[in-house]
Amino acid sequence: MSKELLHHGDTTTNTYIDPGAETKEAYEISKKSRTLARTMIGNANDEDRIRQRCSVAVGDFGMADLMRFHLDPVPAAITALKHGAPIITDIRMVQVGIQKKGHASEVLCALDFGTVIAQEKGITRSSAGFIALREKLAGSIVVIGNAPSALLSLCEMIKKGIRPAVVIGAPVGFVNAAESKVLLRTTDVPSISTEGTRGGTPVAVATLNECITIVIERHH
Repeated sequence: MSKELLHHGDTTTNTYIDPGAETKEAYEISKKSRTLARTMIGNANDEDRIRQRCSVAVGDFGMADLMRFHLDPVPAAITALKHGAPIITDIRMVQVGIQKKGHASEVLCALDFGTVIAQEKGITRSSAGFIALREKLAGSIVVIGNAPSALLSLCEMIKKGIRPAVVIGAPVGFVNAAESKVLLRTTDVPSISTEGTRGGTPVAVATLNECITIVIERHH
């Protein structure tokens, strides 16, 4: 993003930045969308900012009411990003969508790991990938936008003592998606999730990218 478009300040006030907008036109479109979202949703705190961004990402302000914040997850995400914690995603689309500017975190995709485990256990590749990445999960930022099976596996590992810094869990669909997110909200790990069957890659990506934007605003 060009320097003239990167206005320093706090997006919860009247300024606005979008590190992903590389041109003036892109910035203006992003700014107009966010201005409308602020009006419709409110703009009181960082959780509202995530509600705004997720609503814009899916083109539906109803998404704001489906967002769930468990155990103060936004500060947990910001702290983890500032410390360069690894980001672990369930699918490639989530990995690609995450903003690469403004943080030093490695962004890994579970699909690149666990092939043997998937074949041996007959489970999904994303679920197997999280099992294979067990040693990297402690203190990590987990972003799941598609695979309920991966979130269920993660929750099982959390119950056994694995502690990510924060989990963004927004799998979408009619098979285990809602149930996996309910289970996530019973754990003692900070999380951001969606209620019910809705969610998906755009929501998961938008959630983390807004956290990254907050880090850029407040620490540059």
